[in-house]
Amino acid sequence: MASVKDRRVESPATDTDLGRGVFEFSDRYSVFDWGEMPDHVPGKGASLCTMGAYTFEQLAAAGVPTHYQGVRTPDGETVRLADAPEAPTQMVIDLTQVPTLPFEDGSYDYDRYHDAGGSNYLVPLEVVFRNAVPVGSSLRTRCAPADVGIDADEWPQGPVELPETIVEFSTKYEEQDRYLSRSMADEIAGDADIAELDALARRVNETITDCAADAGFVHDDGKLECVYVDGEVRVADVAGTFDENRFRFDGREVSKEAVRQFYKRSAPEWVGAVKDAKRAADERGVADWKSLCEPSPDPLPPEILQAAADLYAAGANRYTAREWFDAPPLGDALDAFE
Repeated sequence: MASVKDRRVESPATDTDLGRGVFEFSDRYSVFDWGEMPDHVPGKGASLCTMGAYTFEQLAAAGVPTHYQGVRTPDGETVRLADAPEAPTQMVIDLTQVPTLPFEDGSYDYDRYHDAGGSNYLVPLEVVFRNAVPVGSSLRTRCAPADVGIDADEWPQGPVELPETIVEFSTKYEEQDRYLSRSMADEIAGDADIAELDALARRVNETITDCAADAGFVHDDGKLECVYVDGEVRVADVAGTFDENRFRFDGREVSKEAVRQFYKRSAPEWVGAVKDAKRAADERGVADWKSLCEPSPDPLPPEILQAAADLYAAGANRYTAREWFDAPPLGDALDAFE
């Protein structure tokens, strides 16, 4: 079980052929790499599936290759989003091979990963594209403003636009995400070409940015995963949602970052313990950092849980220009987080 969605295999991928599967989106959520949190956000799965399907269909119209096939209706049909009778929770996709990434003697063995994946595999990277540096961005802890072309000695308190889009690469299947140099990312990517991954990310970013602007959003950053199939890279997983991307509306955060920031304000001891556990795991050369974290997160207060549900639902309505969900105006949902 993944932290927010499950994958059901209908026909498995092989060394030579893609398979077919279904993403089943749940109402689970995850922050700070914790995995499943102690409560669920009502309707979140349908919101993510709807936004993701909309984005994939916009990418297809722009000529971007993806693994998306359609959404699954309650009676089992696979259709385009516009033909779905209600907000979907299941997305039909092409499946590729996803080998196990071995961890031995304090390091991950990517050679064995690629030996198992052959020429049909999920690239074990997250490709991150950034148009701005919002509050909560890891770029603020890894770089000085001048390193990314911003004329400032310190990071401003609010979001700051980048002079040009940045594309970065981080690990996907390690217990802790780590950002990589371009040469290291190239090595981890296997046969997939880093320049092609970079170019694909920029095309995806342009499409999502246009969709966001049409909805009255500002698109700050996002991430994607890719499959490598017979010499071509294609967009995989899901893209253009409030879990994969950060948007702003009237200057306020519209993504799961709103929940992250709430936990930073309301549960600093737990957030600090997570950071300490990750650091200790690095120092000890172990993968399972959660076993080193004694405290666990508390559920969200009822009013914040409802605000999160309203954020996902109202935001999905705006992004897709269709009233899939009965939700208050997006601004009202955002007010609760303040």
